[in-house]
Amino acid sequence: MKAVSLAVLLALAATPVLAQDPSSGLSTQEDHALMMRALGIDSLRRGADGMDPDSPFYANYDESLANPYPSIPRLMLTNDRTPVTTPELWWNVRRPELVELFEREVYGRVPENAPGVTWHVTGKRDSVLSNVPVTIRDLQGRVDNTGYPAIEVNIRAELVLPRGTTGPVPVVMQFGWIGPFPWRRPGQSGPTGPTWKDLVVARGWGYAVLVPNSVQADNGAGLTRGIIGLANHGQPRAPDDWGALRAWAWGASRLLDYFEAEPLVDADRVGIEGHSRYGKAAAVTLAFDERFATAYVSSSGEGGLKLHRRNYGEIVENLTGSGEYHWMAGNFLKYAGPLTWDDLPVDSHELVALCAPRPLFISVGSPEVEGQWIDARGMFLAGVAAEPVYELLGKKGLGTADLPPIETALTDGEIAFRRHRWGHTAGPNWPTFLKWASRYLD
Repeated sequence: MKAVSLAVLLALAATPVLAQDPSSGLSTQEDHALMMRALGIDSLRRGADGMDPDSPFYANYDESLANPYPSIPRLMLTNDRTPVTTPELWWNVRRPELVELFEREVYGRVPENAPGVTWHVTGKRDSVLSNVPVTIRDLQGRVDNTGYPAIEVNIRAELVLPRGTTGPVPVVMQFGWIGPFPWRRPGQSGPTGPTWKDLVVARGWGYAVLVPNSVQADNGAGLTRGIIGLANHGQPRAPDDWGALRAWAWGASRLLDYFEAEPLVDADRVGIEGHSRYGKAAAVTLAFDERFATAYVSSSGEGGLKLHRRNYGEIVENLTGSGEYHWMAGNFLKYAGPLTWDDLPVDSHELVALCAPRPLFISVGSPEVEGQWIDARGMFLAGVAAEPVYELLGKKGLGTADLPPIETALTDGEIAFRRHRWGHTAGPNWPTFLKWASRYLD
């Protein structure tokens, strides 16, 4: 790894720094190629094909072929091979080691010069959700761009609280959209009935929605704009700079900052939820910001809670191609060429462990309706392998290594898991999550 790191540094030093006009910037393909040159990589292995069964690259769904590597990294050993046997060793040594590895190799580092955010209420109105009177606040987080005025970032969010609330209430924050859902897949949306928002306010809680693309665009062409581009003054990323997942998580943390100053919100009882790519971001948020009380991570797959070392469905190579590389640190590209998944110094069970001792709910849909691309078992096994840290800190994990049947919830511990019978959606597991989370948020 030392030789690779040196090669990366030398390649980056030899790569010309391009002065960028933030109104145009690089295309996704140009930025992806620039990062590969910085890493000294000529080519990447091709990702799995999830659509065409006749493709020679069709994703593996054979469990007997799913685990090409005999083991995953040892969670309970420090870098110098000291067993982690006390909470003090976890907090003071092992956890900081894992944070460093995830920042350097997987999700990237938030720069020390990340600018501040000033929040403004841009609109306020009353409404009714499922017979519950609520007050809706439209929020805008204006990011300080005095260091580079050519790029503006205005974070869009909304906060909805039961009307007449006089004391601080729990809030569930979602990575999502404000307004009508932009698309639906037939058969994917789940059963009809109350929405997650209805269910939350019916409990007397509030909810918030953060629009991730207002923090950072969901494409490689946006990496010289948004919060990443602003912090870099319009320049391309270094290999260990943050990707979009970490940027979206940063945006959630800045909204939590606002909640800490809002007397009607109990900032110690704020959960974060996300689905699919935003499920990845929700997992990253809980892992890196210890102020969040819990997370509902839905169908996060590769780059989220799925074990990287499992050859099942989506794989590491899918996240290193030009379509998804922007989610990750540039250094992550190394593990699709010249390195392998087994060279990763961490795996996703250690991302789960970074959430400890706080409760984490892992959600997934039916393999027949949602499909198997996101690898339910791979996410479940990450939860199983993280149990030693939860137990060390006096909490309970899943309690079994056997994948439960559809709609059998494992909710006795601080790691919870449930597969619903519907498709690629978080909707059907919301009632189970809220009932389980009430133990921690009520």
